[in-house]
Amino acid sequence: MAMQFKRLSDRILYALMLALEQKDLKIAELLNNALEASLTRKAGGKGFVERRDFTAEYEAAMEKLNELRKKI
Repeated sequence: MAMQFKRLSDRILYALMLALEQKDLKIAELLNNALEASLTRKAGGKGFVERRDFTAEYEAAMEKLNELRKKI
């Protein structure tokens, strides 16, 4: 997996993926909350337009998180 850490959210996503690989739901949930906060901070305001696309890594992490939630 070749991820570039341009933003805080990139680093959190990487940590979330590690937690999911280790099947650590508690840490994964905390990191998911942190990821959501980092993606939405400084967002909004007049004329705000979200320019970031959700990456394949993000989509895969969300799928794995949902699968882990169902197992536990």
